[in-house]
Amino acid sequence: MTENETTPSAVVEMETAANSTQKIITEIKKVIYGQDDIIHQVMVTLLSGGHGLLVGVPGLAKTLLVETLATVLGLDERRIQFTPDLLPTDILGSEILEEDAHGKRAFKFVEGPVFCQLLMADEINRASPRTQSALLQAMQEHHVTTAGSTRALPSPFHVLATQNPIEQEGTYPLPEAQLDRFFMQINVDYPDLESEREILINTTGQEVASANKVIDGVELIKLQKLVRQIPVGKKVVDAILHLVRSLRPDGEQDKIVWGPGPRAAQFLMLGCRAQTLLQGRLAPSVDDVISLSAPILRHRMSLSFKARAEGLTIDTLIRDVAEKL
Repeated sequence: MTENETTPSAVVEMETAANSTQKIITEIKKVIYGQDDIIHQVMVTLLSGGHGLLVGVPGLAKTLLVETLATVLGLDERRIQFTPDLLPTDILGSEILEEDAHGKRAFKFVEGPVFCQLLMADEINRASPRTQSALLQAMQEHHVTTAGSTRALPSPFHVLATQNPIEQEGTYPLPEAQLDRFFMQINVDYPDLESEREILINTTGQEVASANKVIDGVELIKLQKLVRQIPVGKKVVDAILHLVRSLRPDGEQDKIVWGPGPRAAQFLMLGCRAQTLLQGRLAPSVDDVISLSAPILRHRMSLSFKARAEGLTIDTLIRDVAEKL
């Protein structure tokens, strides 16, 4: 199959996969109300094989979303509540001295919570830089190094981290290198009136809805491989390159201090493919580039003092450039 050609068998495979993803979303929506865009962006992230950073105030169902995803996708899930005193070994695991029935002693490695398929890193910016860097290797390399040994993580492996955008006291801002490892920064906002009404009615009664398993980790990996087979036309590739390169300091000299690198373009390409699959189409369009530009690029840029003083925001700048594609 060439870059711009889809075989009949591939079409059938994509249609089947699209049906599976719609069942997944339907199950998630049984529990998560009024966050359709958030669910969509998280699914694009996971189908692309990436990690997500969920940014929102407490009480917006971020934790519930991750737990629901683990159930629906059939993944082994763990949660870590990040605090300043958390150590790398609390995440990765450590060796303990163990004595058997014959009195023989030997070191045994006890796996930390990172050895799972879906890890929720709650309030990740509250951990020290040392602990954050331990998670960074796991996110990027899908293995960890402890006690001189390299240990592979389960497959698939995804991290969904959360941050509170308001309370910054006692936090350690994520360095640019770690932010760049996140496929998307997903901003979780308050639900609208009707969605909040639905939340009140459906979550405070005697019966509370629950989601059911749709696929498992093996099937998720198959979907991720299928995403990478979706053909992308030259027009979409050119749009991605133009957008990313326009949002660098040499493109907007007086507005941007630093901008997205090649990884951003790679993720945008994968995201367009994943969104195509989710929506049951055969190939991405420039509209996919525009709709995914903000969540994929917003955490890979920094505005100049002049731009911030003029009231410009990163999302506004991305939208202005993307709408010209």
